[in-house]
Amino acid sequence: MTGKHVRVRVRLDPIDCGELMAFVASPSAGASVLFIGTVRDHSEGRTGVTHLEYEAYAERVEGVIMTIVEEAGDHWDVLGVAVDHRTGVVNLGEVSVAVAVSSAHRSQAFEAARYIIDELKIRAPIWKKEFWSGGTEWARGS
Repeated sequence: MTGKHVRVRVRLDPIDCGELMAFVASPSAGASVLFIGTVRDHSEGRTGVTHLEYEAYAERVEGVIMTIVEEAGDHWDVLGVAVDHRTGVVNLGEVSVAVAVSSAHRSQAFEAARYIIDELKIRAPIWKKEFWSGGTEWARGS
């Protein structure tokens, strides 16, 4: 993605989706797409989920996500990409991950964003522990 506007961050702080959209904004963009993943109140037959706790392999995670972003840039004509993923405790309703993509055309932005989040869920060394009213458990990967 040489010459493109790209950023990947894994962070404890809350994600500002407006800031991600501003980061990928471009006068050449005809479309910008924002995917946000939030903590929901149920998971795999369980209700009463209160929060999640994310851990990441700090030395590798941003590099793995950047590789995924570069793959998307090689396949789709994107102008900007920003990916933020939380670590630590993320409460019910809060944003745990966000992917913003800009492109000249909407199909390119949608497809690139979908690829990035799908591959991130499979390949990024990030693990989540679910907390619900009846206990806790490490969640299975995608």
